[in-house]
Amino acid sequence: MGIIKITNLKKYFGKVKAVDDITLNVNEGEIFGYLGPNGAGKTTTISCMMGFLNPTAGKISILGKDSVQDRTVLKNDIGYLSSDIQLYKDLTGWDHLNLIKNIRGESPILTKLIDDLSYDPTIKVKNLSTGNKQKLGIIMCFMNSPKVLILDEPTKGLDPLLQNKIYEYILDFKKNGTTIFMSSHNLSEVEKLCDHVGIIKMGKLVTMETIHSLKEKRILVVKAYFNGHSKIDDIKIPGIERFEKLAGNGISFKIKGEITPIVKEMGKYDLHDLEITHASLEEIFMEYYK
Repeated sequence: MGIIKITNLKKYFGKVKAVDDITLNVNEGEIFGYLGPNGAGKTTTISCMMGFLNPTAGKISILGKDSVQDRTVLKNDIGYLSSDIQLYKDLTGWDHLNLIKNIRGESPILTKLIDDLSYDPTIKVKNLSTGNKQKLGIIMCFMNSPKVLILDEPTKGLDPLLQNKIYEYILDFKKNGTTIFMSSHNLSEVEKLCDHVGIIKMGKLVTMETIHSLKEKRILVVKAYFNGHSKIDDIKIPGIERFEKLAGNGISFKIKGEITPIVKEMGKYDLHDLEITHASLEEIFMEYYK
């Protein structure tokens, strides 16, 4: 069942087409990743979903309710995390959490969230680091186990251990039937969490993919350093592109696909270092933008 339905959504600011005719559907219990570079239209789409902006045209339905007409009622069922969290700087974390409790009721998971995120709610917001402000925003978003989560860059500013803890919570919410819409720049995050992804560029939805098909398009960056002369002409791996010679008798190239064939081929040579990394999400976007 479609929990989030966006139909022919347009949001224009004068001549700027921030979102231009987007249609997508997110089913119950699904994690949908919304991907694109800065300025692509991700946050504008989310602002329309939350009722902060009125669409120029088109319609958004969440839990069967209209995002404009039913915006006040919908907020009771949505956990929202902004990419730019706005908090009251002279209030403590407890002040913020009690405000949410007064609106939505007691939270059975609040104590666990505070402990798991190593967050001190007695400190005033103006004295919090960026990471701790993010923690407070996440706790406020998660604490009442909403039916829908809308997350804009949820792990921004968090260290890897805390990122993994957030992933655990998101996957637990999914198991319990929560529908999750999240924007992200982090490809490994998207691979770990999402069932489907939509890629947006300049306000238009370029493609909709399952996470499996996105993984098949991944690009690897290989840097190899040889003991002796470089073997640039000898390496035989289908799909290699953009060879470059590196200082220190090394080479670099990009290739689509899996790591195993690369490791097998490079194992034939006398290497003193081999580095294989994922290309940036931006480079994967370029596969769609050509």
